Amino acid sequence: MKPASFVVNVLPLLPGALAWTTLSRSLLGKVKDRMIEGALLSWEAGTCAETLIEVFFPKVSVFHPSYLHSKSFSAYSASQLKPVLDIAHFAVQNQTSEGMLWGPAGAAGDAGSLGGSVVLANHTKKAGNEPWATAAKKQLDLLLTGTPRLESGPGKGAISHRPDLVSLWSDSVYMVPPFLAYYGAVTRNESLLREAYTQISLYRAVLFAPNESLWTHIYSPSSANYFNDTGLWSTGNGWAAAGMLRVLATIKHSPFSAKFHSEKRDLSKWITEIHTGMTKYLPASPKNTSFETGGLFFNYVDQQVTTNITFPDASGTALFAASVYRHITLMNPPSYGKIVAAAERARKAIYANNGGVHFDANGWLRPVVNPHSFQMAGNMSDEAQSFMLQLNHNWEGWKRWRQ
Repeated sequence: MKPASFVVNVLPLLPGALAWTTLSRSLLGKVKDRMIEGALLSWEAGTCAETLIEVFFPKVSVFHPSYLHSKSFSAYSASQLKPVLDIAHFAVQNQTSEGMLWGPAGAAGDAGSLGGSVVLANHTKKAGNEPWATAAKKQLDLLLTGTPRLESGPGKGAISHRPDLVSLWSDSVYMVPPFLAYYGAVTRNESLLREAYTQISLYRAVLFAPNESLWTHIYSPSSANYFNDTGLWSTGNGWAAAGMLRVLATIKHSPFSAKFHSEKRDLSKWITEIHTGMTKYLPASPKNTSFETGGLFFNYVDQQVTTNITFPDASGTALFAASVYRHITLMNPPSYGKIVAAAERARKAIYANNGGVHFDANGWLRPVVNPHSFQMAGNMSDEAQSFMLQLNHNWEGWKRWRQ
């Protein structure tokens, strides 16, 4: 089960935008509704909570320069924050004795995606009598001391994405380091901010493919008796870029920012690497409204002929574009002309015919990779709904920023 009472009433759209490149309030409302209804597993709920915070409660998002200020924590009433608090409540109520939020799962890292909403619930002082602080600390300790780590090689010390054996997944960069960083910023623990950066650097040392300027998906040492995925998975690169952005923003807008000059530079550089690598693989923009025609990254970005494991994927495409717009407004990185052009091409492909091409009547984004089986095409993807709301929000922020 999952909490049922999530209500968000305002879906912002920037007035005056060209109709053919926008999505209606009605469609965005459906996207949001499907996101909430479909958030059944831990990382889906954590991504949903993060999206709600960024899009609808931006003053408490790490992308807000004053997110740690007491006025930000008091900016929203308990009833306004209820969508996020309900997710946090369910996560705590179902926490395992070991500390895994939301309940038992096959991925240690996924539960970390919920940690931020629990920390936020604790610090708003409006979230009832749940043991928020205890629950967040248990989840933190489980990741830091109760989860296997890579024991050798350039990524030695990287926290495994799996709870029972060592396996590094690019997905984990969105789940674990942002929680470590946010917990550290809120509790004024500089070492946790540094650990968040370190975990990203260790993951990059193992998964980054310099010849492609992209991340591979999964590395498991031979002793783990678990599979590897050396493919350039579109969504995995999006997860990594978006996770690094959250850590970068958390550090930049924290009291410790001045102590992390080189780390902030590294993170921005590593995000740019992914955006550069992805850009060269974006297929040509669509010339008509054919469902499968151009403008979308393939599931494995370098394999651009549809097979049983790779196909056009709007989910990873949306996350790529969302992270590009966010990186620009956060850091204004140099030499982003081709990258911005790619993000705009991808967004316009998704938004084609006011959403009539890539959304069904219920608001589900399509075509998408199966979120529960990353080498299969899917019919519905909860995380894709989150990525879409982030894309629309970040695009509108970029438009305001450049004016």
